Amino acid sequence: MIIDLRSDTVTKPTKAMLDAMLNAEVGDDVFNEEPTVNALEKKIATLFGKEAGLFCPSGTMTNQIAIKVHTQPGDELLCDATAHIYNYEGGGISSNSGVQAKLINGERGRISAQQVLENINPTYDWLTHTRLVCIENTANRAGGSYYSFQEMQKLKEVCTHNNLNYHLDGARIFNAIVENDYTPLDLGNLFDSISVCLSKGLGAPVGSVLLGNNEFIRKARRVRKVFGGGMRQAGYLAAAGIYALDNNINRLKDDHKRAKQLANTMLKLSFIESVLPVDTNIIIFNLNTKIKPEDFVLKLASQNIKAVGFGKQAIRFVTHLDFTDDMLTKVEATLVQMDT
Repeated sequence: MIIDLRSDTVTKPTKAMLDAMLNAEVGDDVFNEEPTVNALEKKIATLFGKEAGLFCPSGTMTNQIAIKVHTQPGDELLCDATAHIYNYEGGGISSNSGVQAKLINGERGRISAQQVLENINPTYDWLTHTRLVCIENTANRAGGSYYSFQEMQKLKEVCTHNNLNYHLDGARIFNAIVENDYTPLDLGNLFDSISVCLSKGLGAPVGSVLLGNNEFIRKARRVRKVFGGGMRQAGYLAAAGIYALDNNINRLKDDHKRAKQLANTMLKLSFIESVLPVDTNIIIFNLNTKIKPEDFVLKLASQNIKAVGFGKQAIRFVTHLDFTDDMLTKVEATLVQMDT
């Protein structure tokens, strides 16, 4: 038995999801004649109360398309210093859009309205034009922390009053939603654009959907083509996304429960220096200096447990729908054994 805790992207489609994919009606998406893609885009746009959606191969693409549509070369966006769009999207902010990022040191990956207000540039000729605010919910590098609705609403007010566009990187947005009292519709009313990933916690094999109004998505569709993201019979993939939305949202709480239980066990181990608070399905912990991260990963691998280093002494575990209670028990036993 292989236990893979590297990411929630490692999940495999279930038989029911594969059946949905095999039975999908397909066409040509570049010609706008892909019925299952169209159905997915309409379904998720309606869920969030947006006018339209655009199915793309990845969340990186949806985020980068949003940045390009919202900005002009020479503009500036504001985001947290740990943001995925800055750290893990290949420098796309600058290379794709000619935009620079001003990084804000938020609280566990979450920037505040006051911080945004303090970082908006005056309209001097020699300063970049602050154009866009991007937040990530949940925040990956911060251990899956999430925003409250009030925090996001205050950010929206600052954006509105200062003529800034407001984008949500919702790579794990449903992980945040199931732990809060806000709904997808609430979020749709706040943001100018939203990226929703289907291949992380929801377990689809591929894909993210970018949401916005009709004019935004019209522009985004052309940018997707320029970026090489035009797809043909993509309905086989879209069908997996529809299945995921219908079946895999409420069960995310199971992933969170297992992550919290695993973190509680880890807090008792002498070779672990600290564990970030666990709000959802991501556990980030620091080893003490007596053990090298690469050695720790190798020891886990010898027990058929896969993990990934996350910088210096840090390791990340991510729970997901392919991580069972039996696997949790084995990981806990392995870690305890390593502490003896």
